[in-house]
Amino acid sequence: MAEQRLGLHPGLSLATVFDATGFDATVDLRSAARGLTEYWSPKVVARVNDQFVKVAKLRGAFAWHSHAAEDELFYVLEGTLRIEYEEGRAVELRAGSIHVVPRGVLHHPVAAEECLIALVETVTTEHTGGLATPLTKTIEEQLA
Repeated sequence: MAEQRLGLHPGLSLATVFDATGFDATVDLRSAARGLTEYWSPKVVARVNDQFVKVAKLRGAFAWHSHAAEDELFYVLEGTLRIEYEEGRAVELRAGSIHVVPRGVLHHPVAAEECLIALVETVTTEHTGGLATPLTKTIEEQLA
């Protein structure tokens, strides 16, 4: 059941998470991310105004990509994530760290070991920007 996989409070439905009146909606981000079975396949767990809160389980390297019109916030829940930029610049994020990738900036997320993250992205943000890869997930797939 999607509600259990996402670590939602018992008795809370996905419909409530997306209902603006759901004041008691809670999501355990770590449990939600641990429940995922596919790497690099983010799932939406909440919506705040025009932003989705997503969780993902990462391992290995993702595609180099950018988001032309949206910033992207990475919050590491467990493990370590390295985000590489052009010209050799990189940031390394450990559990508890956040980092914002500015809109239009080419970046390359890499997790040498399994890493759990939360993302905060505008609802229009495409998974891999305009780039289509075998790992690309549609918004609909991220909502499933």
